[in-house]
Amino acid sequence: MVRKPLIIIIVSICFFLLVSNQIEARSESNQPSTPPIRVDNTDYPVLYVGEPCLEGEAVWMVQARLRDLGYEIVPNGRYDLKTSEVVRLFQLAHHLKTNGVVSKSEWECLMYDEPDTSCLTEATKNQPKVMIEIDIGKHNLKVFHDRELIKEYPVGVGKWKTPSPLGEWKVVNKGMGWGNGFGTRWMGLNVPWGIYGIHGTDKPYSIGASMSHGCIRMRNRDVEDLYPRIPVGTTVKIVENGQIFPKNFNGRPLKKKQSGQNVVYLQSRLKEVGIIFDRADGRFGSMTELAVKYYQIWHGLEPTGIADEATYRSLGMIK
Repeated sequence: MVRKPLIIIIVSICFFLLVSNQIEARSESNQPSTPPIRVDNTDYPVLYVGEPCLEGEAVWMVQARLRDLGYEIVPNGRYDLKTSEVVRLFQLAHHLKTNGVVSKSEWECLMYDEPDTSCLTEATKNQPKVMIEIDIGKHNLKVFHDRELIKEYPVGVGKWKTPSPLGEWKVVNKGMGWGNGFGTRWMGLNVPWGIYGIHGTDKPYSIGASMSHGCIRMRNRDVEDLYPRIPVGTTVKIVENGQIFPKNFNGRPLKKKQSGQNVVYLQSRLKEVGIIFDRADGRFGSMTELAVKYYQIWHGLEPTGIADEATYRSLGMIK
């Protein structure tokens, strides 16, 4: 027969172990989790499942765009396993590496897969040509039909660290109900070095200021008014105080297959001196190369098609 003191000791030990385990479990549950990594930048950020978790406007943009394309996903701004699985489906459908990671290839396929929509903005009998001009210095957006101003809205633009892209772009995709920092409407632009668009906002106080990561922000009621007026393919010209002129032109040589804000400035300057071609869109392609050669021939320079110091000096871009 077990003695009573021994039973009391055994019961006490069991109770102590039970209470200790509960306290340990509670303390572990109260430990702060690793804070997520914020990803709001627009320069094709790489997105993946990891610890700590990635979250922010870049993730929300991917999720919202996937939903626009018909995938079953609810945007929450967190790059979780569900998002990675949907990205894999998208990659499989577009013959990309199916690793669930969003890199530049996925961004370009998601945001800037341009359909043949040139007819949408051609002036025809029934449809006048539509064009948008945004002045980031004046914080306004103007809509033109056949060069006639029909609407004007106040906008918010990029801050100095993340400026809005100057140049002549096209609307390449549209979306509704993105929510979060993108408000109620989205119109994506074909900027070659990042992800930019015109959209609504949950920060109406930023309208009229330079506070964004480079996108053009509008009041939700304004972007809802603008949205149905703008077909995919519409030209969007972004200037600063009426000019396409980057603040930091470094004069480095530029050649075919390069892109960036300096290419925009080169293209814009060539157009100013009478060399006619399509858009100052930041892409140094065959037409830009031909335009540079044409200018070089007519100004006694070696026709290399490369924008070098002598070409810049002749164009008045550097002293």
